[in-house]
Amino acid sequence: MKRTLILAVLGMALGMTSSAMAAGNVAAGKEKSAVCAACHGIDGNGLSDAYPKLAGQHEGYLVKQLMEFKSGARQNALMAPMVANLSEQDMADLAAYFASQKTTPGAVSEDLVAAGEQIYRGGNKETGVPACMACHGPNGNGIPAANWPKLSGQYNSYVETQLHAFANGDRNNSPNGMMADIASKMSEAEIKAVSAYVFGLK
Repeated sequence: MKRTLILAVLGMALGMTSSAMAAGNVAAGKEKSAVCAACHGIDGNGLSDAYPKLAGQHEGYLVKQLMEFKSGARQNALMAPMVANLSEQDMADLAAYFASQKTTPGAVSEDLVAAGEQIYRGGNKETGVPACMACHGPNGNGIPAANWPKLSGQYNSYVETQLHAFANGDRNNSPNGMMADIASKMSEAEIKAVSAYVFGLK
């Protein structure tokens, strides 16, 4: 059943994102990214862990998030005014630019490595938490065709915040509520551990 659901979501994602991804222009995106640099840095690696790294993230995922910030499907007080006047072409160009940048590696908190790796690679059968790598890949590189994001090198505090947002319903823009279901089953310790673990993935 889970395999069928994943394949169905993958098929829908392929159909929805191919045109936007093909339209992106890296050079145009670099010019348009000046306003983004105030929070996300010139190369998309962020100025602080308060903002997510965009460098190296998949184009389709970035376009999807920008569109959902604009439509209100994903709510964020800082991002809403930033995307209000962006056209689909602007979004595609920005996504192409940030996707072309290299993610700077993070440092793993050693005391959380083992616990984080266990959840990321094996999940928690007792509570029904699946292995994160099933969707985000063994090295945290995600699945571009399905718009499942790259997590490797992403700030652990940002990942923590997003997992909490999915768990408490503040964020609900994952396919079929998949992330809300998963995050709501995770303990605080598991959230902290897996967030620290992905920060150190390369």
